[in-house]
Amino acid sequence: MSTLTLASDPQDAAAAEAVEAHHTQLAGELAGRVTLLVAAAERDPATADGVRAGLVDFCDRDLVPHATAEEDTLYPAARALPEARLLVESMIAEHRRLVALVDALRAGGNAVRAAADGRALQVLFEEHLEKENTLVLPLLAGAPDISLAGLLAGMHDLLGHEHGPQETAAASGGGCGGSCGCGGSDDTDVPELDVRDIPHSLRHATVFGAVAAVPSGSAMTLVAPHDPLPLLAQIEDRHPGAFAVEYLERGPEAWRLLLTHR
Repeated sequence: MSTLTLASDPQDAAAAEAVEAHHTQLAGELAGRVTLLVAAAERDPATADGVRAGLVDFCDRDLVPHATAEEDTLYPAARALPEARLLVESMIAEHRRLVALVDALRAGGNAVRAAADGRALQVLFEEHLEKENTLVLPLLAGAPDISLAGLLAGMHDLLGHEHGPQETAAASGGGCGGSCGCGGSDDTDVPELDVRDIPHSLRHATVFGAVAAVPSGSAMTLVAPHDPLPLLAQIEDRHPGAFAVEYLERGPEAWRLLLTHR
């Protein structure tokens, strides 16, 4: 059953959908950054520390504040519902484990350990968001005495408004057309991100996270199921002039592009 069906009024339904959209954005960007960290650990451990530091910065800037905002707004209201009390306690415990994994990444260590911590963080976060989307938000949206829209009013860390409307379109795979330049980088032994098996709702956000993790002077290969012109336009909007793009393969089953961070 959808959140819209369970919501007690249209404003609460819209608020739940906005939180879910921000969850998609966070999960996608985290997945992209972790993918690059794992690839660096496997292919070029010397570059892994920079990718790890970028992942920690993303967590400090976006992921952890989101969790804190939930504990300040959503969770107290949900805890007041008898059927949600134990659920909320378990969600808070998961927040503590998420923060512990971020701290483990912050502490450094070898590339293999960092990759393992990053993957554990990704798995836990995705499972956590699934419970929030399917359990916590529907309970709050359906409670007649709770205004979910009122709880979320102005909460940028929960709704992602600081990223603007383009970010929401990107997370859902939307966007406008664009063009790209050409790069001459060698694609030998560079990390590859194949988005064909990534859920469509996460695809663009995952690429944004991966692209943000590519160090200057390095490159990544993107594999897509179609010519990703809208995505390239969005990357250019986010990182003007930072990436040269070279097509390595142009379909029909896959488009492979080399993105080089100048």
